[in-house]
Amino acid sequence: MPGMATKTEQGAKAGTEAQGDETAVEAAGTEEEAAQAEARADGTGQADAVEDDAVEGETAEEETAEEQEPAQEKVPSGVGQGAGAVVSAALGFVSLSGGWIGTVAGARQQLVGQLHTSSTATVAKQIKAVYGDAWHSTALWAGLFALAALLTGVVVLARPAFGTPGRPQAPWIKSVAWAGVSLGVIGLLLAVLKYSDALLALPSTS
Repeated sequence: MPGMATKTEQGAKAGTEAQGDETAVEAAGTEEEAAQAEARADGTGQADAVEDDAVEGETAEEETAEEQEPAQEKVPSGVGQGAGAVVSAALGFVSLSGGWIGTVAGARQQLVGQLHTSSTATVAKQIKAVYGDAWHSTALWAGLFALAALLTGVVVLARPAFGTPGRPQAPWIKSVAWAGVSLGVIGLLLAVLKYSDALLALPSTS
């Protein structure tokens, strides 16, 4: 009987140990599965975070591009200033070389002088009415072209002072504008001299 009790106790102990081992194995399996689940969750979270960062980066780039496009559209290109400088130089050249308006005005004034001058008038009066007034008319139109060239060039050169601070004017615009101003000053001076008979005066009839 004592032997049987001992065997029974040993069997019970063995069963308890086997159950403990199974419980330990199950616990280990559960821990391993939990660790794998956590790892998968961490990987999914990291992937989601990476995707979120990528989406946020693309959105930020699109917003930056949208903000830059209107700014670029608002940036003045200097086309108007360049055109003004070229117009100034052209007007200055016309004031020196003479334009069709001045030519037509001089011819018209010459015709008016012929119509309003009698054949009995003195030679000096006839010359003045026919040629002198026509030359004065040509000088007047040349002076107007010169003044327009001067004012246009000055406006183009002064424009950056009233524009965006820190935005310099293109060098070629300054050069052409200064050329227009110079030609305008020279043309205006010559027009005044011709109109006042200080330059190329009428010949003497005596």
